[in-house]
Parts: sequence; C-alpha cells; structure tokens
Amino acid sequence: MPAETVLQRFLRYVVIDTQSKEDSESYPSTAKQLDLLKFLAKELKDLGVPQVAMDEYGYVMATIPSNVNKPVPVVGLIAHVDTSPEVTGANVKPQVINEYKGGDIVLPGDPSIVIKESENPSLKLALGKAIVTTDGTTLLGADDKAGVAAVMTAVQELMINPKIPHGEVKIGFTPDEEVGAGTKFFDIKKFGAQFAYTVDGDTPGELNKETFSANSCLITVEGRDIHPGTAKNVMVNSVRVISEIISRLPKDISPETTDGYEPYIHPCVLEGGVGKSSVKILFRDFKTEGLDKLKEIVDKVVPEVQAMFPKAKIDVKVTEQYRNMREGVEKDTRVADYLLEGAKRAGLEAEWKPIRGGTDGSRLTEMGLPTPNIFTGGANFHGRMEWVNVWGMQKAVETVLNTLQIWVEKSK
Repeated sequence: MPAETVLQRFLRYVVIDTQSKEDSESYPSTAKQLDLLKFLAKELKDLGVPQVAMDEYGYVMATIPSNVNKPVPVVGLIAHVDTSPEVTGANVKPQVINEYKGGDIVLPGDPSIVIKESENPSLKLALGKAIVTTDGTTLLGADDKAGVAAVMTAVQELMINPKIPHGEVKIGFTPDEEVGAGTKFFDIKKFGAQFAYTVDGDTPGELNKETFSANSCLITVEGRDIHPGTAKNVMVNSVRVISEIISRLPKDISPETTDGYEPYIHPCVLEGGVGKSSVKILFRDFKTEGLDKLKEIVDKVVPEVQAMFPKAKIDVKVTEQYRNMREGVEKDTRVADYLLEGAKRAGLEAEWKPIRGGTDGSRLTEMGLPTPNIFTGGANFHGRMEWVNVWGMQKAVETVLNTLQIWVEKSK
C-alpha cells in the first residue's frame, strides 16, 4: 500500500456514515459503525501490522511489535469511529480549503450556515493552511475520524520507517463513544497496554488529563390524558409539569453560561405528551463530589413542582456515566509528562486544558488504564459548522510518534 497523507485518510473515512444512536438495544448501537471498523482492520493488515483482530462487539485491536532491544512499557493508541447522534453523518460532502485566508466561511450546501471567525479563535492557527469543512448539510465527523486518521497515519509511519524507535504499541478503535458506551465491553487485559492515549481532542497543542465527572439524570412525569373538552379537574398535563421543572433549574449553572472548571446542569433531551413526558439532564463537575450538589438542586425543585401538581407522578433516576481521569493519570506521571514533551518536540506551545466533556480515556483510566487525550485539530464538534485544521492532524501524528520515542528514551 503506498504511503498516504493524514488528509487522504481523513477524507476517505468521513464519507462512511458511522452515526451512533442513543438508547439502542444493540452493540454497537448502529450496525453501520462496523463498516468503518472492518475497513480499518483491513487497512491495518494491508499496512503489514502482524496482529489485527476485530471482536464480536466491533472493537478493532492490533499490535505493533517493539523494535528496540530493551524493555519499554506497552503503550496504546485509541480513537473512536462513531459520530454524534445530534446531526446526520450520512452523505457527508467535505470541502477542502487549501489556504485559509481568514474571515467567515459560508458553507456551500446551506449558505445560512456560517463558520464565524469571531466564534472560532483556533482559526488563527489555520491561516495559510488547509482546513476541511462540511458543505453545511451534515456534520463533518472530525470527532473522531480526525483522530482515527492520525492514529492510522502514525501506524503507517511506524511500519514503513524502522528507524523510529518504539516499544510494543497497541492500537484500538472503538464504537459508541458518543453515546457513552465506547468502553462498555472493552477488555483492558486483552488490549494489553500499560498506558494509553486517546486521540480525540480539538485545538492543536491542547492536551487533556482532566475531564468532567459525569452523571445523567432522567426525570419522568406521568400525568393523565383526557379529551381537552372534558378535562377540567381531571387532566394532568405532564408537559406542564416537566416545563415547570426545567424552568426552575438555575440558568447560571448551564453550558451556555459557564466555562473552565465551572460545573453545569444541562437539560438536553425532552420527550413526551400530555400523558407522559421525560427530560434527560446532564450533571457535570470536575469535582466528583460536586455531582451530589447538582442533584441536590434537582431534589429541591421536584418537591416544589410536585406540590403544584399533586396528581402527577414524578420519578427521578440518576445514572453514573464517567469520572475525572486526573486522579488515575497522576498515579504515574510519566504518561502525561512524556505526552507534553512529545507535543513540544512537534513545535507546539503545548498546554494542559481541562475537557468540558469526556472521552473513552475517562472510563479507561477509571478501569485502570491511564489514558490522557491528544488534540486532533478539529473544532465545532457535533454540528454542521464542524471543521478541522489539516496541519493540526499532522501535528497530532508527530506528537504520537515523538511520545512513543520518548517512552523508549526514558526506559532503562
């Protein structure tokens, strides 16, 4: 197989629809994710990777043997193939702007969709460089196909250039990260890495060893539906009940009013009718104990609304999602220290930035595999204004290769 650029790989991957689905009873949540996973398994074999396997859950795992004569910790590289359920990932039509000259970008498929320079500070890093956008009718899929492309390009470099020293390297591609199930059946023991990195971030140079801790809260309201013409003193409109609950949540603790380390409560999915309604609410805080404080806010609101609608039945269910990876990463600082040095060697002003979200690395770290996160160069994930800096993807490849070499240098 001839050597390919990270851009060539990325453009090939994004046209494969891999959108995952909330509340699916299957795993992966959509069968179409397997299309790309099977494709990646074949590409790994075509690159000459000697150990490649895809299991019954769709996980693709591969092993690149060490090429040095000393013990080096086994390091894993991980990226997810699925795209967000929020916006369609079918019929993606990427456009490449070879030399971004600054200014707003009007997307050709829907001119009402504009990537605004004022809302995208990382566009400054793309001046004079190639960027890829959607046509405005779909998301792009840079989250996380930019990461997939970076990992595959790094694998290509390792396979064709034996002068790059590295220990044993494990490769992992996962489904369903966007619906919180990317590691549901991930077998850490079978994967075999002692440390790992997800390639699933955004701005070039930004590295992540802290994520939110996360819980989800599902509030279900059962009312009573009856013809509105005879509804007096009989109907219990669950829509009104759920609306009262949402309206009483604090507006200064929401995604649109917070940043940095600030926590939030986020009602994100609303469904129902007169007889039954539900709202899914996200609790996010970098301090795990802070999640209990967010729940206390809901626990105060619900009785107030229950008193207003005594005939309604209100149920609250909280589910644990993932936890801040920082504590697990800091148990052995090498995994973060070497990554930071690897990014600096790529010529970047590298820095640690907390993720106001989560990655597969959050759960993997909690499960015992320390897994900080590497940038991809992408931005505006989960929406039609998504774009990626090709230079950023290339720097992600360089950072991965540098970091693997540093593990060799630092090992005795």
